[in-house]
Amino acid sequence: MALFKSSEERRIERDIRIRQGIRRIEKSIREQGRFQDEFVRNAREAKRIGDTGQYAFIRASLRKTATIRKMLERQLLSVKNALLIKRQAEATADFAKSMGLMAAEIGRLFGETDLIKTQADWEKAMVQSQTMEERMNLFLDSIEELAAQDVETSAAAEVVSDDEIDRLIEAEEAAEQQKEMDKLASLKAELDSLKGEGEKQK
Repeated sequence: MALFKSSEERRIERDIRIRQGIRRIEKSIREQGRFQDEFVRNAREAKRIGDTGQYAFIRASLRKTATIRKMLERQLLSVKNALLIKRQAEATADFAKSMGLMAAEIGRLFGETDLIKTQADWEKAMVQSQTMEERMNLFLDSIEELAAQDVETSAAAEVVSDDEIDRLIEAEEAAEQQKEMDKLASLKAELDSLKGEGEKQK
């Protein structure tokens, strides 16, 4: 294992860490979605049996879960945007390096004087490229800090209102009722069909 890593190796490692971070956030969002569905079912059950204490507790848990999920979705969007900006910066750096190589080759073909200027331009481009990489690292660090601050802010502030929680529970109830109505309609249609066939056979 090399003691000092090349710029390309460091870039690949950063990309891997970013992709791993995105996958972890996406997994957390899916988990919060499952928790939310379970809390909604429990709230409906508590409401059905008239347990107001449990219902209030579950609503509070549901609000916290919905808040965490929104926070994670915002973090995921921030990381994805940062990744896009990083890729844009890398594309710009690659273009600059390619142009520098072309300029060096043209300078070599047209003589020593142009080559000296090209070398100066190349050194300048390399300095700018290193500066761009440093700025990108600072930018990614700031994104992580903002994400951490977002966690603290979201925990302190109420993001999801009681009305939103109630609508979530009621929507689940309405969906269940609609399913039952659809089942009854399907059974009625099947019975009508069988009844019609029986009358034809008489």
